[in-house]
Amino acid sequence: MNLSRKNLMPSPSATELEEDDPTVKLQPTKLEEYFFPSHRLKTRLEGRDVQTANETKEPVIIVACGSFSPITYLHLRIFEMAKDYILENTNFEIMGGYYSPVSDHYIKEGLAPSYHRVRMCELAVERTSLWLMVDAWESLQNEYTRTALVMDHFNEEVNLKRGGVMMADGRKRKVKIMLLAGGDLIESFKPNLWLDEDLHHILGDYGVLVVERTGADVWGFLLSHDILYQHRKNVYIIKQTIYNDISSTKVRLFVKRGMSIKYLLPNSVIKYIYENGLYTK
Repeated sequence: MNLSRKNLMPSPSATELEEDDPTVKLQPTKLEEYFFPSHRLKTRLEGRDVQTANETKEPVIIVACGSFSPITYLHLRIFEMAKDYILENTNFEIMGGYYSPVSDHYIKEGLAPSYHRVRMCELAVERTSLWLMVDAWESLQNEYTRTALVMDHFNEEVNLKRGGVMMADGRKRKVKIMLLAGGDLIESFKPNLWLDEDLHHILGDYGVLVVERTGADVWGFLLSHDILYQHRKNVYIIKQTIYNDISSTKVRLFVKRGMSIKYLLPNSVIKYIYENGLYTK
Protein backbone atom coordinates (compact mmCIF):
# COMPACT_ATOMS: atom_id res chain seq x y z
CA MET A 1 0.00 0.00 0.00
CA ASN A 2 1.36 3.39 -0.96
CA LEU A 3 1.81 5.89 1.84
CA SER A 4 1.56 9.60 1.22
CA ARG A 5 4.54 11.83 1.90
CA LYS A 6 2.56 13.41 4.74
CA ASN A 7 2.23 10.07 6.52
CA LEU A 8 5.96 9.46 6.19
CA MET A 9 6.88 12.73 7.86
CA PRO A 10 8.15 12.24 11.42
CA SER A 11 5.90 13.55 14.16
CA PRO A 12 7.25 16.29 16.45
CA SER A 13 9.22 14.96 19.37
CA ALA A 14 8.08 15.54 22.94
CA THR A 15 11.03 17.88 23.39
CA GLU A 16 9.97 20.03 20.46
CA LEU A 17 6.43 20.26 21.76
CA GLU A 18 7.63 21.18 25.24
CA GLU A 19 9.64 24.07 23.85
CA ASP A 20 6.59 25.67 22.23
CA ASP A 21 4.58 28.31 24.02
CA PRO A 22 1.05 27.30 25.04
CA THR A 23 -1.61 28.37 22.54
CA VAL A 24 -4.31 28.90 25.18
CA LYS A 25 -4.83 32.09 27.12
CA LEU A 26 -2.55 31.95 30.13
CA GLN A 27 -3.62 32.67 33.69
CA PRO A 28 -3.37 36.35 34.73
CA THR A 29 -1.11 37.82 37.38
CA LYS A 30 -3.83 40.00 38.94
CA LEU A 31 -6.83 38.69 40.89
CA GLU A 32 -9.22 41.15 39.22
CA GLU A 33 -8.35 39.57 35.84
CA TYR A 34 -8.76 35.99 37.04
CA PHE A 35 -10.77 33.47 35.03
CA PHE A 36 -11.33 29.80 35.73
CA PRO A 37 -9.40 27.62 33.22
CA SER A 38 -11.80 25.21 31.53
CA HIS A 39 -10.28 24.56 28.10
CA ARG A 40 -9.74 20.87 28.96
CA LEU A 41 -12.64 20.43 31.35
CA LYS A 42 -15.08 17.79 30.14
CA THR A 43 -18.68 18.94 30.36
CA ARG A 44 -20.45 15.65 29.56
CA LEU A 45 -20.25 12.19 31.08
CA GLU A 46 -19.28 9.52 28.57
CA GLY A 47 -18.99 6.27 30.53
CA ARG A 48 -21.48 4.02 32.29
CA ASP A 49 -21.22 1.62 35.18
CA VAL A 50 -20.39 -1.79 33.69
CA GLN A 51 -22.48 -3.55 36.35
CA THR A 52 -25.57 -1.34 36.12
CA ALA A 53 -25.74 0.00 32.59
CA ASN A 54 -28.53 2.38 33.55
CA GLU A 55 -26.30 4.37 35.90
CA THR A 56 -23.68 6.76 34.65
CA LYS A 57 -20.26 6.91 36.25
CA GLU A 58 -19.54 9.47 38.95
CA PRO A 59 -17.73 12.53 37.54
CA VAL A 60 -14.60 13.62 39.38
CA ILE A 61 -12.08 16.47 39.19
CA ILE A 62 -8.63 16.01 40.71
CA VAL A 63 -6.86 18.96 42.36
CA ALA A 64 -3.22 19.08 43.51
CA CYS A 65 -2.27 21.92 45.86
CA GLY A 66 1.35 22.75 46.57
CA SER A 67 4.33 25.01 46.10
CA PHE A 68 5.51 23.62 42.74
CA SER A 69 8.78 25.49 43.10
CA PRO A 70 9.54 24.18 40.56
CA ILE A 71 7.12 21.61 39.17
CA THR A 72 8.90 18.30 38.45
CA TYR A 73 8.17 15.10 36.57
CA LEU A 74 6.94 13.60 39.85
CA HIS A 75 4.25 16.28 40.07
CA LEU A 76 3.20 15.34 36.55
CA ARG A 77 3.48 11.62 37.12
CA ILE A 78 1.21 11.47 40.19
CA PHE A 79 -1.73 12.61 38.09
CA GLU A 80 -1.14 9.76 35.65
CA MET A 81 -0.89 7.28 38.54
CA ALA A 82 -4.16 8.64 39.91
CA LYS A 83 -5.79 8.27 36.50
CA ASP A 84 -4.67 4.64 36.19
CA TYR A 85 -5.94 3.91 39.69
CA ILE A 86 -9.32 5.49 39.00
CA LEU A 87 -9.79 3.59 35.75
CA GLU A 88 -8.85 0.29 37.35
CA ASN A 89 -10.45 0.51 40.78
CA THR A 90 -13.33 2.98 40.87
CA ASN A 91 -16.53 4.01 39.16
CA PHE A 92 -15.28 7.58 38.67
CA GLU A 93 -14.93 9.32 35.34
CA ILE A 94 -12.28 12.05 35.23
CA MET A 95 -13.52 15.42 34.01
CA GLY A 96 -10.19 17.20 34.43
CA GLY A 97 -7.16 17.76 36.62
CA TYR A 98 -5.79 20.98 38.14
CA TYR A 99 -2.61 22.31 39.72
CA SER A 100 -3.23 25.02 42.30
CA PRO A 101 0.05 26.71 43.32
CA VAL A 102 0.10 28.40 46.73
CA SER A 103 0.36 32.17 47.07
CA ASP A 104 3.45 34.12 48.08
CA HIS A 105 2.01 34.35 51.59
CA TYR A 106 2.77 30.69 52.24
CA ILE A 107 5.97 30.71 54.29
CA LYS A 108 8.39 28.21 52.84
CA GLU A 109 12.09 28.32 52.01
CA GLY A 110 12.91 28.40 48.32
CA LEU A 111 9.49 29.64 47.22
CA ALA A 112 9.78 31.47 43.90
CA PRO A 113 7.26 34.27 43.22
CA SER A 114 3.84 32.85 42.46
CA TYR A 115 3.66 34.17 38.89
CA HIS A 116 6.84 32.23 38.09
CA ARG A 117 5.49 29.04 39.64
CA VAL A 118 2.17 29.34 37.82
CA ARG A 119 3.96 29.93 34.54
CA MET A 120 6.26 26.92 35.05
CA CYS A 121 3.23 24.74 35.75
CA GLU A 122 1.59 26.01 32.56
CA LEU A 123 4.70 25.28 30.54
CA ALA A 124 4.83 21.79 32.02
CA VAL A 125 1.27 20.78 31.16
CA GLU A 126 0.03 22.73 28.16
CA ARG A 127 2.14 20.78 25.68
CA THR A 128 2.40 17.48 27.51
CA SER A 129 -1.13 16.70 28.70
CA LEU A 130 -4.63 16.49 27.28
CA TRP A 131 -6.48 16.83 30.59
CA LEU A 132 -4.37 18.83 33.06
CA MET A 133 -4.72 22.57 33.69
CA VAL A 134 -3.31 25.26 35.99
CA ASP A 135 -5.55 27.42 38.16
CA ALA A 136 -4.02 30.64 39.52
CA TRP A 137 -6.82 31.59 41.93
CA GLU A 138 -5.05 30.41 45.08
CA SER A 139 -1.75 31.97 44.01
CA LEU A 140 -3.41 35.37 43.50
CA GLN A 141 -4.91 35.66 46.99
CA ASN A 142 -3.58 38.39 49.28
CA GLU A 143 -3.22 35.94 52.14
CA TYR A 144 -2.51 32.26 52.68
CA THR A 145 -5.55 30.20 51.68
CA ARG A 146 -6.31 26.98 53.54
CA THR A 147 -6.66 23.88 51.37
CA ALA A 148 -10.27 23.42 52.48
CA LEU A 149 -11.11 26.83 50.99
CA VAL A 150 -9.29 25.97 47.78
CA MET A 151 -11.46 22.87 47.43
CA ASP A 152 -14.52 25.05 48.03
CA HIS A 153 -13.33 27.32 45.22
CA PHE A 154 -13.26 24.45 42.74
CA ASN A 155 -16.66 23.25 43.91
CA GLU A 156 -18.05 26.75 43.39
CA GLU A 157 -16.59 27.09 39.90
CA VAL A 158 -17.62 23.65 38.67
CA ASN A 159 -20.82 22.80 40.55
CA LEU A 160 -22.37 26.08 41.66
CA LYS A 161 -21.54 28.28 38.67
CA ARG A 162 -21.59 25.62 35.94
CA GLY A 163 -24.11 23.25 37.44
CA GLY A 164 -21.82 20.22 37.24
CA VAL A 165 -21.70 18.08 34.09
CA MET A 166 -24.28 16.86 31.62
CA MET A 167 -25.49 13.27 31.61
CA ALA A 168 -26.76 11.32 28.60
CA ASP A 169 -30.40 12.11 29.45
CA GLY A 170 -29.71 15.85 29.57
CA ARG A 171 -29.75 16.20 33.34
CA LYS A 172 -26.89 17.80 35.25
CA ARG A 173 -24.88 15.91 37.85
CA LYS A 174 -22.63 17.27 40.59
CA VAL A 175 -18.90 16.66 40.14
CA LYS A 176 -16.88 15.15 42.98
CA ILE A 177 -13.82 17.28 43.75
CA MET A 178 -10.87 15.30 45.12
CA LEU A 179 -7.53 16.37 46.53
CA LEU A 180 -4.47 14.60 45.11
CA ALA A 181 -1.63 14.38 47.60
CA GLY A 182 1.58 12.54 48.37
CA GLY A 183 1.98 10.40 51.44
CA ASP A 184 4.15 13.08 53.04
CA LEU A 185 1.28 15.59 52.89
CA ILE A 186 -1.10 13.12 54.50
CA GLU A 187 1.37 12.62 57.35
CA SER A 188 1.18 16.37 58.00
CA PHE A 189 -2.52 16.04 58.92
CA LYS A 190 -1.80 16.83 62.54
CA PRO A 191 -3.78 19.04 64.96
CA ASN A 192 -1.03 21.66 65.21
CA LEU A 193 -0.84 22.01 61.42
CA TRP A 194 -4.43 21.45 60.24
CA LEU A 195 -7.75 22.48 61.76
CA ASP A 196 -9.94 19.50 62.64
CA GLU A 197 -12.90 21.10 60.88
CA ASP A 198 -10.82 21.50 57.72
CA LEU A 199 -9.81 17.85 57.76
CA HIS A 200 -13.43 16.75 58.25
CA HIS A 201 -14.46 19.04 55.39
CA ILE A 202 -11.74 17.88 52.98
CA LEU A 203 -11.98 14.18 53.81
CA GLY A 204 -15.72 13.98 54.33
CA ASP A 205 -17.14 16.35 51.72
CA TYR A 206 -14.51 15.94 49.00
CA GLY A 207 -12.10 13.02 49.39
CA VAL A 208 -8.39 12.43 48.92
CA LEU A 209 -6.27 10.42 46.50
CA VAL A 210 -2.98 9.58 48.23
CA VAL A 211 0.09 8.55 46.26
CA GLU A 212 2.45 6.57 48.46
CA ARG A 213 5.98 7.95 48.53
CA THR A 214 9.22 6.29 49.54
CA GLY A 215 9.47 5.99 53.32
CA ALA A 216 5.87 7.05 53.99
CA ASP A 217 3.69 4.48 55.78
CA VAL A 218 0.33 5.83 54.68
CA TRP A 219 -1.70 2.85 55.88
CA GLY A 220 -0.09 2.95 59.29
CA PHE A 221 -0.76 6.66 59.62
CA LEU A 222 -4.35 6.22 58.46
CA LEU A 223 -4.97 3.61 61.15
CA SER A 224 -3.51 5.84 63.85
CA HIS A 225 -5.26 9.07 62.81
CA ASP A 226 -8.81 9.32 64.14
CA ILE A 227 -10.18 11.71 61.51
CA LEU A 228 -8.50 9.94 58.61
CA TYR A 229 -9.79 6.62 59.82
CA GLN A 230 -13.30 8.00 60.27
CA HIS A 231 -13.33 9.03 56.60
CA ARG A 232 -11.25 6.08 55.33
CA LYS A 233 -13.85 5.15 52.68
CA ASN A 234 -13.22 8.54 51.06
CA VAL A 235 -9.43 8.09 51.12
CA TYR A 236 -7.93 6.24 48.16
CA ILE A 237 -4.34 5.05 48.51
CA ILE A 238 -2.36 4.63 45.28
CA LYS A 239 0.75 2.49 45.31
CA GLN A 240 3.70 3.50 43.18
CA THR A 241 4.73 0.72 40.82
CA ILE A 242 7.88 2.63 39.86
CA TYR A 243 9.25 4.73 42.69
CA ASN A 244 10.11 8.32 41.90
CA ASP A 245 11.57 10.56 44.60
CA ILE A 246 12.38 13.65 42.54
CA SER A 247 11.84 16.64 44.80
CA SER A 248 11.66 20.37 44.14
CA THR A 249 14.10 20.88 47.02
CA LYS A 250 16.76 18.79 45.26
CA VAL A 251 16.13 20.57 41.97
CA ARG A 252 16.65 23.96 43.63
CA LEU A 253 19.88 22.73 45.22
CA PHE A 254 21.14 21.40 41.88
CA VAL A 255 20.51 24.78 40.24
CA LYS A 256 22.22 26.60 43.10
CA ARG A 257 25.28 24.34 42.82
CA GLY A 258 25.44 24.58 39.05
CA MET A 259 24.51 20.93 38.54
CA SER A 260 22.40 19.55 35.71
CA ILE A 261 18.62 19.26 36.15
CA LYS A 262 18.09 17.66 32.75
CA TYR A 263 15.48 14.85 32.77
CA LEU A 264 14.18 15.89 36.20
CA LEU A 265 11.57 18.28 34.79
CA PRO A 266 10.31 19.33 31.34
CA ASN A 267 12.74 21.16 29.08
CA SER A 268 10.43 24.15 28.86
CA VAL A 269 10.54 24.53 32.66
CA ILE A 270 14.34 24.14 32.72
CA LYS A 271 14.62 26.84 30.07
CA TYR A 272 12.32 29.14 32.05
CA ILE A 273 14.32 28.66 35.26
CA TYR A 274 17.59 29.66 33.61
CA GLU A 275 16.09 32.52 31.59
CA ASN A 276 14.65 34.05 34.76
CA GLY A 277 17.60 33.32 37.03
CA LEU A 278 15.54 31.30 39.52
CA TYR A 279 17.01 29.33 42.46
CA THR A 280 20.58 30.55 41.96
CA LYS A 281 20.88 31.96 45.51
